[in-house]
Amino acid sequence: MSQTDAVPASNTEQDHGAEHDAEQEGYKKSLNRRQVQMIAIGGAIGTGLFLGSASRLHSNGPALVLSYAFVGVIAYFLMRALGELVLYRTTSGAFVSWMREFFGEKAAYYTGWMYWTNWALTGIAELSAVGLYIQYWWPQMPTWATVLIALAVVLVVNLLSAKAFGEFEFWASVLKVSAIIVFLVVGLVVVVLSLDVGGHRAGVQNLWSNPGGFWPTGDGFAWYGPIIVMSGVVFAYAAIEMVGIAAGEMEDPKREVPKAVNAVIVRIAVFYCGALLLLVCILPTSEFTPGISPFVTVFGRMGIPWMANVIQAILIVAAMSSLNSGLYTTGRVLRSLGMAKQAPGFTLKMSASGVPWAGIVLTAVVYVFGSILNAISPDAFEIALEAASIAVVFTWGTIFICQLRLRKLSDLGVLPASSFRAPGTPWTSYLGLGFLVFVIVGMAISGWQASPYFWHKTGFVVVVVGIPVLIVIFEIGWLIVKGRVRAHTDGRMLSKWTETGLRYPPVPPGPRTESIAAIGTVLFDVRERDDEDEDDGIPLGPVEVEMHEWDNLDEPDKNPPEPDDPRPGRGR
Repeated sequence: MSQTDAVPASNTEQDHGAEHDAEQEGYKKSLNRRQVQMIAIGGAIGTGLFLGSASRLHSNGPALVLSYAFVGVIAYFLMRALGELVLYRTTSGAFVSWMREFFGEKAAYYTGWMYWTNWALTGIAELSAVGLYIQYWWPQMPTWATVLIALAVVLVVNLLSAKAFGEFEFWASVLKVSAIIVFLVVGLVVVVLSLDVGGHRAGVQNLWSNPGGFWPTGDGFAWYGPIIVMSGVVFAYAAIEMVGIAAGEMEDPKREVPKAVNAVIVRIAVFYCGALLLLVCILPTSEFTPGISPFVTVFGRMGIPWMANVIQAILIVAAMSSLNSGLYTTGRVLRSLGMAKQAPGFTLKMSASGVPWAGIVLTAVVYVFGSILNAISPDAFEIALEAASIAVVFTWGTIFICQLRLRKLSDLGVLPASSFRAPGTPWTSYLGLGFLVFVIVGMAISGWQASPYFWHKTGFVVVVVGIPVLIVIFEIGWLIVKGRVRAHTDGRMLSKWTETGLRYPPVPPGPRTESIAAIGTVLFDVRERDDEDEDDGIPLGPVEVEMHEWDNLDEPDKNPPEPDDPRPGRGR
């Protein structure tokens, strides 16, 4: 059968996800409900809110609340698309595995390595940031020592078990969420009572009495600022998709994933938009300084300077949580790539506790070398870090297109429908994909405006130079692994499904120790064994046996029955 011929849809039920189940072998379903819910709540709360929002508030005014709200809606569409995919087929390979199923081996290769690139570069940045945060209290402590200590902590946590990872994330999320809740309560009281904060009267009137108004357009502000800034805001929500990977090790993903996904829009509205709304109601946005947490600024003006220490500690927790998540996800993604011969074979190694330790250690080594690069050449590292943004956009895009493909195939009756279908499909996914294109354009525009010097126009350089460079690097990598992948898949390089059914014949269960290219016969030297005879038995001569393409020569009892064999116990 050729690569493009399709197997009738009637044959698909027995094959649904069959060969992909191997990716789950060895993992322990140890993430419980308590951990999953807090991972979902705290996963998107990080330095993007605690620190990055300061510069955006300063540059865009109160309209930034609308920017975060709109991107939050896109993030919700993303999570609904992800939820539909997870409930269709739960796997720790997540979007890498779904891309392999719906778009083929090369698409999975690109997806896996782009996602790994994202977390590798992000992790390096977070690791370096921990060193800077620690120097807030101990200025003399060398950064390299902090980097090694922080990495050792999250590495040990990840190597213990998925449950240890979940427990670390649970308490990190508790601390981050608690800090936001404290601010929300205090801020709400201050705004409702219109208290004086650092010489400014708090209240909703600050939304329009802010310098430049609600949507500043003059005095150094650009009317399109709150629109363009959305290309940066999207990265504040990065890591929200981690629930898709963690689902493969949840005790009950069919119960927990829908709950986690449906709660995303409320959590974004409360923790992100609610916190930002209170910030702009308490102080004019001109009071917020880039590089200083806006929460530190507000508490300082309230006369509670010790809260600066608390927020600084939360920043460290957020960075460590990001590092922890990076090691967790990359270990699983690398193993998925390794099983498809698209990553080094040692990434398949797992511990007795179900941890893909080899991929985790590989990422940790990259973290160390990346931190050295950051210390030696900050400018080069800044460009590399911006490239991680491209990888985030790519990953979100793969989720949307996989969901669109799944929905089309399930509507055609080729695949069973997911039990948790995204509302508004296909339009919500089309809107999400269109927004991601806008993000890339926005990065280029904001990057061009950032500096008069070309190589300091980081976003622009990454879009016009970095994307082609990444494509070249990945294409070279694909040429290296393509032969191994083709041999591993026996040439089945395209997507698994067509719009009429399976693209290739279903593979019977059981190990395939040898394949025969075409149906033919094999001669076996058959002997009758005599239990009393110590020799190999009485030779009966050669017997011709019909063999099929996927017959298992080592364990013939695991082969599928002959379809038309009338003998008892065989055939239909």
